[in-house]
Amino acid sequence: LIMGKATGIVEVYGLVAAFVACDAGCKAANVTVENGAYCDFERCKRIPLLSQKWLKRIIKDIEERKDEIIDTLYIGGGTPSLMPIYQLKRLINTIYDELSGILKLEEFTIELNPDDVTEELVDALKEIGVTRVSMGVQSFNDCELDFIKRRHTSEQCRKAYNELSVIGNVSLDLIFGLPGQSLQSWEKNLNAILELHPQHISSYSLMYEEGTPLYAMLQQGRVREVEEELSLEMFKLLIDKLKKAGYNHYEISNFALDGYESKHNSSYWSGMQYLGLGPSAHSYDGNRTRRSNPASVNDYINHYINLPSIDVSFYEEEILSDMDLYNEYIITRMRRLDGIELH
Repeated sequence: LIMGKATGIVEVYGLVAAFVACDAGCKAANVTVENGAYCDFERCKRIPLLSQKWLKRIIKDIEERKDEIIDTLYIGGGTPSLMPIYQLKRLINTIYDELSGILKLEEFTIELNPDDVTEELVDALKEIGVTRVSMGVQSFNDCELDFIKRRHTSEQCRKAYNELSVIGNVSLDLIFGLPGQSLQSWEKNLNAILELHPQHISSYSLMYEEGTPLYAMLQQGRVREVEEELSLEMFKLLIDKLKKAGYNHYEISNFALDGYESKHNSSYWSGMQYLGLGPSAHSYDGNRTRRSNPASVNDYINHYINLPSIDVSFYEEEILSDMDLYNEYIITRMRRLDGIELH
């Protein structure tokens, strides 16, 4: 499934487009997509048919790609928690069955949204062997959540975290630099997440991605970016408060209690091999070759439905030059606390 000398990564990406129901409704009666407020993930309302086709294609990919040892598994790309539980179990059981000889999992992560977390889902996660969950909280301020069109509330975040705590390793995401956010409101967010004291915290500055509603509002002058000086103050406050709370700042956007650093994500920053399956998934052979699958779920599914063999590629490929490799080494190592070893 993955090219590797000793260890590798399996990634199942692209669930967001097949399993995210758009609260505002789709633009047409057929399967159409539209973006979230601040991300460029696709959203789809006609979930069942599309998710079945996606699952069929992913399972075929798994059956056809078997290689060396796989040590981490990551189900993400958006909102896999909206996948029907029976389909999630089918996907994972296929991975276990097809790759039983090469799976040596040290970490199994799945991404979730707070409003999707139920007792039934948590039981299913334990049953299929999930060892780590990553939940997109983004903010504990309900006004901020409403502005960026998140479907959950701050109370749902707390309730979901409490239910997921039985997994034993929970990572929460926060965004700073939201429109209208002050240093004081950001500090309240940090206090709220520290009250829960999860094993891992990821925090990112808001990026205005072209093609999203927030980007359009920015271009129209309806929102303003947070000043760079304020954004830096927010970042410094994040680092200071989490350090005092016992978190290791092991990567520029990631903080963990001792022993809870993400093995999967750390592999990206170490230049290891990984394989991505599904729409928008990226792969790297650990040498010079990067591949990216099409972002459109419909395009991905329809291509592989019409072409039965995976040998007929539908990905973009990039061959890295010596300078590319040098620059990537510098950039990824500088993101980490470990940095670069100088001789």
